[in-house]
Amino acid sequence: MKLIIGNKAYSSWSLRGWLACRQAALPFEEVVVPLYDAEWDRRREGDEFAPSSGKVPILWDGDIVVWDSLAIIDFLADRVGRDRFWPADEAARAMARSMAAEMHSSFAALRREHSMNVRQIFPPQPPTEAVQADLARLFELWMQARARFGGEGDFLFGDFGAADIMFAPVCTRLVTYSLPTPRFAAAYAMAVLQHPFMQDWIAAAQAEEWVIEKFEQPVAG
Repeated sequence: MKLIIGNKAYSSWSLRGWLACRQAALPFEEVVVPLYDAEWDRRREGDEFAPSSGKVPILWDGDIVVWDSLAIIDFLADRVGRDRFWPADEAARAMARSMAAEMHSSFAALRREHSMNVRQIFPPQPPTEAVQADLARLFELWMQARARFGGEGDFLFGDFGAADIMFAPVCTRLVTYSLPTPRFAAAYAMAVLQHPFMQDWIAAAQAEEWVIEKFEQPVAG
């Protein structure tokens, strides 16, 4: 398999697709494409990007192509067994899928005002009302999952899985922007950031030479 991703410092959707490939434990080639460099528009017009209209991540498995992080998770879960990604318990699995889908489609203010940058920690600034609302909903979801299905594990549903993959970029944002975070949520976010897969990603991001100035500000947008 070949996974095409954007800069590890900035690309939240790429992080999700990459974590899914690591979680699947199948061999894959990783191709990092610098976002918004001088060759970006030309590169996006190539055949490898055509199915996704130039968006990353995009996963090729022979002639099979999958794009969008949540679709990549589902594709790989079909390949290796869904229990590697989703809780075995039916109620927990339903909640995990709902949370992953909500993360996929919601939290627009948090995304817009606090883009991912795993190389920075900015001084705290009061979040806007819209971001506060997103954070309140986020922490409510995490609290419910941990209380109902977290058990003795460190992650939302005990073991690391698809829901944690979907929320991993948010965990980085909490640190990058010094956002106000209750203790239980900070403990969960730290567990995600300390996961070996995340440590590998963060180390690679630190080693990248590319800098995108518009993502190097405390509040993007």
